[in-house]
Amino acid sequence: MNKLSVRLRQLLFAISPDQASAARRGFDIRDQTMRARLDLVGITFVRGYNTALEARSLDDLGLTLDSVDLEWRGFAYEGAAMALALLDYFTLGGRSKLRRFLRGPGDRHCYMVHVGAGWAMARVPLGTGSTFRQLDPTLKWLAIDGLGFHEGYFHWSKYRDGKEGGKRPAGYGAHVFDQGLGRSLWFVSGGDVRGMSASISQFSEARRPDLWSGIGLACAYAGALSTDHLKELKAAAGTCGPSLAQGAAFAAKARERAGNQTPHTENACRVLCGTSASIAAALTDYALNELEAAGLKEALSGSAGDSDTPRYEVWRRRIAAAFAEERTIARHRFEERETVRI
Repeated sequence: MNKLSVRLRQLLFAISPDQASAARRGFDIRDQTMRARLDLVGITFVRGYNTALEARSLDDLGLTLDSVDLEWRGFAYEGAAMALALLDYFTLGGRSKLRRFLRGPGDRHCYMVHVGAGWAMARVPLGTGSTFRQLDPTLKWLAIDGLGFHEGYFHWSKYRDGKEGGKRPAGYGAHVFDQGLGRSLWFVSGGDVRGMSASISQFSEARRPDLWSGIGLACAYAGALSTDHLKELKAAAGTCGPSLAQGAAFAAKARERAGNQTPHTENACRVLCGTSASIAAALTDYALNELEAAGLKEALSGSAGDSDTPRYEVWRRRIAAAFAEERTIARHRFEERETVRI
């Protein structure tokens, strides 16, 4: 890639780091430590995004992203994925950068890469089917999660108080969008438990589990609440506790796969999931393996299965069920088996 091409990309697509700051977005975050932490998430995301615009190859991009501090590296990969998806969209005949990135440097961070692709979907003027088709058949829904996060982060007033419309899709996509919207609420509120709880109370009961799932993911991945505040968060979720735990388990899996586990993810899983981050991550694998085995059995028997419910949603439900109170004994047996294996 020549210098002119790189410069043109920068002129057309570059983002200033302050675009993602709490001050620029008008978030009322009184805890200055949390504000600084969330601002660093935004700065790292934009760094990854702009790095992807400047990179001369995907291998070079991976090397640069891997120089980011391990705890924050996933956010850089998320930003890079947004840039690659945008470049694919606006490059005639060259819509494969994102797919090749997922098969190469982005593989370990595949969860964050799928989410980052959703940011791009929020920024393009027309249909995004080409981006969606490049993604993993199950994880592709994380792109809609990314779309929901983008909308909540940049346009919270359009969705607050349970408002519908905007870019929230119809059908199952609305559920995944709400997961991303819940993640954005973590940032909009600066992790303030009472503020998040009050905001979610304005939404219909049917939407609350997905919102709490997003909060669980953001809390466990981006962190970092004290143990007391985590307990307060779990109490605030009430009957949506299993969804909150499912989100935290997704965060644990994303960090485990990327090899960037953190103490705050461990602490969040201990409180929200009632188990370690490694066990929570293993539960997501176990649920997915069960799902794949069931699909193979259905294929061999010729039965259609539950074709109306995406695999991604069945996967989430199985994980949440593992954290429901009535499944505690079964989960403990699983923990004992996994602990011996570890």
